[in-house]
Amino acid sequence: MMSRFGLVALALLLPVSVEAADFKAPVAEIMTAATGNWQDMGTDSDTPPPYVDYFSEDFLKRLYSKDFIAKYREAAKYPAYDDGGSPFDYDPIIGGQDGCALKDVVTTEGQPANGAEDVTVTFDNSHCFGERASDWQPEKLVFKMIEEDGRPVIDDIDRTSFEEGASLKAELVQIAEEGAKGGAGGAVENPD
Repeated sequence: MMSRFGLVALALLLPVSVEAADFKAPVAEIMTAATGNWQDMGTDSDTPPPYVDYFSEDFLKRLYSKDFIAKYREAAKYPAYDDGGSPFDYDPIIGGQDGCALKDVVTTEGQPANGAEDVTVTFDNSHCFGERASDWQPEKLVFKMIEEDGRPVIDDIDRTSFEEGASLKAELVQIAEEGAKGGAGGAVENPD
């Protein structure tokens, strides 16, 4: 018969072994970066904090799936600007080149199934622009999360306010295809 101490120890270990992957953690890192990148500086003389690249080597290695990384690296061969860098000519997380400090950021998880989960983030990044349309909705991102090599990673990001849901991976493929043909890439435009 097992001692009470052994049962208590076993009970403490069980939740750890069956705990699901924290699919929100990579999303939280990206949204923390976006919030920092778009914070209200107060005055023009304030020095903004260093820009955090959502696709830095560190983030690519830790937060994204192998398939996403491969597509990003292919698209990055065709930077949006002559000085190199990003294949995007806009911020692909906030969905534009202009925006306000992020406000009302809400993250919700779906139900994990087969090592995958959708994590949805909504936020307001247009509150400083003045009046809005009566049908205004917050920006909405759906992070397609998977478990890969025992950890949760971002496999895609659907930007629902973009045309056709604008999968970020599909946009990366489009940029790489256009770049390979000698084109200028091809960022998907936010309809706002």
